[in-house]
Amino acid sequence: MTRDGGDGHAAREQHPGRVRRLLDAWRRFEAFHDAVFASRWRRALRREAQTQADTMRALVLLETLGVDNPVAYETLDLIPAMIADLHEWHQRMGDPEYGNPEVCC
Repeated sequence: MTRDGGDGHAAREQHPGRVRRLLDAWRRFEAFHDAVFASRWRRALRREAQTQADTMRALVLLETLGVDNPVAYETLDLIPAMIADLHEWHQRMGDPEYGNPEVCC
């Protein structure tokens, strides 16, 4: 709500150029923030995300091999999704060929 009790639509209709300039300024500020702050950490964030994904794949793989998993019930639904990523994962882990030809490679 604005000071006059309205919802602000009247102000946007009266000053469309001002709103557009504010939106453009906000977008420039976001781009600046991304360039200065977020880009410094982007590589580390990607590496951490990859580590988390690898850990999840390993948990699902262990579950499919019959190793007890404390979160077994939650991971059962993920097995079909993880099989699609298995090839990329096992190559990144250093194993050029993995499993049966029906499963991968």
